[in-house]
Amino acid sequence: MDELNRFRLDGRVVLIAGASGGIGTRLCGALAGDGAKVAMVGRSAERMQAAGEAVEEAGSEARAIEADVTREQDADRAVDEAVEAFGRIDALVNAVGGGAGAALHDAEVYPEQDWDWIMDLNLKSQFLVSRAAARAMIAGGRGGRILNISSVRGQLGVHLGYSAYVAAKGAMNALTRQHATEWAKHGITVNAISPTFVRTPQVESLLADDAFREGLVRRIPLGRIADPDDLVGAVLFFCSDASSFVTGQVLTLDGGLTACQ
Repeated sequence: MDELNRFRLDGRVVLIAGASGGIGTRLCGALAGDGAKVAMVGRSAERMQAAGEAVEEAGSEARAIEADVTREQDADRAVDEAVEAFGRIDALVNAVGGGAGAALHDAEVYPEQDWDWIMDLNLKSQFLVSRAAARAMIAGGRGGRILNISSVRGQLGVHLGYSAYVAAKGAMNALTRQHATEWAKHGITVNAISPTFVRTPQVESLLADDAFREGLVRRIPLGRIADPDDLVGAVLFFCSDASSFVTGQVLTLDGGLTACQ
């Protein structure tokens, strides 16, 4: 038996919420290269063009679905359109998130408006899409995989104004465990990966600050900042049969950061 076949996604359909982001775009290509058909969800079809091209270059099929998954109606519709296009959903990757660098405030004056925005973007989106995808997986009767992209900030505080972001990611980790517990009876596994800073356009402004970047690298034992490629192996594992007995887990991908904090 070729053991690597456990990691293959041939014939599977993966829905990626947040497909237009730096991480989402890379994962679309990686999952397609592993055999999956990819339903790409984002707020702008134009911004998902690169992700669609990555899927096609990998020799697979892509469907772009415009939706704002912080809204219940859009999240439900996105899942319905994915099922209509491909007939099933086998895995969901929740890659919507971020925004922390645009909402930095001291905790004692953190604005309610920014709190709500960050929580909607990083937590409510996960809840809404996971709920809709789980219903589709349960109806399909084949089980499924749900993978949330969390952050080490769900475990660690930081000397910046990240109150809403760390709260959202900490809650995401808790909801990952709760969903895993509830949906196990349907053969659905729910896990999360928890990276530190990943070099994407979203965090360019933070990484452009030499003092911030150098301070971050000093705290990472492997001595570098992650690239989207560093997430691929874990994502393929959690979306495939290789992880069939793994659920409710949060895997930290941080170059050793949390090992020494």
